[in-house]
Amino acid sequence: MRRKRNFVREILPDPKYSNVTIAKFINYVMKGGKKATAEKIVYKTFDLIDKNYHQDPMVIFEAAMKNVGPTVEVKSRRIGGATYQVPREVRGDRKFALASRWMLGAARAKKGKPMHEKLAEELLAASKNEGNAIKKKADTHRMAEANKAFAHFSW
Repeated sequence: MRRKRNFVREILPDPKYSNVTIAKFINYVMKGGKKATAEKIVYKTFDLIDKNYHQDPMVIFEAAMKNVGPTVEVKSRRIGGATYQVPREVRGDRKFALASRWMLGAARAKKGKPMHEKLAEELLAASKNEGNAIKKKADTHRMAEANKAFAHFSW
C-alpha cells in the first residue's frame, strides 16, 4: 500500500513584517495552539532588539538563522547488524527547522527572565556566532566530521 501524499502547506506572511520566515518562526514558538501569545513574544523580542541594542531586528534574525543552520548532520543507518552514523547534507527547509528548534531550545533553557528577553539575547549571540545554539551546530558538524568515513553508506 502506498503512503499518504505529503502536502506542503501554504504559510501566510506575518501581519507586522509581511515575512514568511518570521511567520514560520512564530509557529515554532507557539505552544498549545496559542498563536497570539507566540506573536507577542516574537514581536516583543524584535522591539527589544530595536530599542535596547539599536539594531535592525530583521537583519539580526536573518543573520542568526543563517549562522545557526547546519550544513551537515548525521543520520543512523543500519547495515549488516551494525548501526552507522552517516553524514548527510541538510536541505534548506530542514536547516531552518533545526535552526529554529535549537534557537528556541537555547532560549527556553535559560532561567529567570521573560521569554522575549531570553530570545533576544540568543538571537543577538547567534548573529555574532556565539551562544548555545551555535554550540549545538558545532557539535553536529563535529559529529559529521568524525563519521566522515561512513559517507559512502549514504543513500
